[in-house]
Formats: sequence, structure tokens, C-alpha cells
Amino acid sequence: MTRSAEARPHDRQVALRPVGEDNRAAILALELMPEQQGFVASNADSLEEAGEDDEAVARAVVAAGRVVGFLMYSAPDDDDEAIIYRFMIDRREQGKGFGRAAVAQALEEIAQIGHIRRVSICYEPENEAARRLYAGFGFVETGLDEDGEMIAVLELGSK
Repeated sequence: MTRSAEARPHDRQVALRPVGEDNRAAILALELMPEQQGFVASNADSLEEAGEDDEAVARAVVAAGRVVGFLMYSAPDDDDEAIIYRFMIDRREQGKGFGRAAVAQALEEIAQIGHIRRVSICYEPENEAARRLYAGFGFVETGLDEDGEMIAVLELGSK
């Protein structure tokens, strides 16, 4: 097999699975790097929020049968914008292409929701890895929100 035909880390496929009793403990066991701790709410807080918010769509990021990350978004029926507001990949699984693959899966899932025309995401302005990841999908920064987080927007159909 040639080098170009070998599986590279960024080619790894992931699946987004609904959160349930079968994967909840694995989601709660995921960890961020110490320097990333302030970038995203804890998965425990996010799962609690998902249980209280009918519009929250919580997903386990699964690769090779293992939970490697967590993602949560909303796509309200009365709006044409979806918001990805939680996303993390376990510290032991970072750098393997799972984040990029998970965002691609999330965007595909969201695009299947008929009324959604754009997707927004927020991240801490100093989170350069997030900035590069989302820019790679065509997200365009539009400014800071009231909490000082960067807002980036992707118009679906423009990719």
C-alpha cells in the first residue's frame, strides 16, 4: 500500500450517537487538557442542561466503538439557525482527526434538518485550535458575544 493510500489520522471516521444510559458514564469520564479546562462547560453540566432543555441535542462522539468526545447543539423549530454550543474531544484522543470528523458529522446531521440555513458556534477567542478547526469548514467570525466568546457562522449551502 502506498503512503497516500494508507489511512491517515484525519481520515478516521466517527459516528454521533444519542446520549443514553449505554454511553453516559463514558461521556462523564472524558477529560480535557488542563489548559483547555476554561474553554468549555463540563460534560456533567452539559448533560444536566440537555435533560432540562427540549431543544438540546446531545451526542456522544464514537470512534471504533469507543466514546472519544461529546457534542451538543440546538436547532429550534422557530429559527433557521442551529447553534453548536458544546464540543470536546477527550485529551487522550486529541490530534487523531476525531474533532474534524465529528464536526463534519454534526454539520451533516444539522443540514438534514430542513429548516436550518446556517450554523453558529462560539469559542473562547484565545482557543486557536478551535479557530483553525472551524475556519477549515468555512465558519466566518462575526464578533464577540455578551460573554466575550467569539461567534463564527457557517451558511449552509455555501460550501
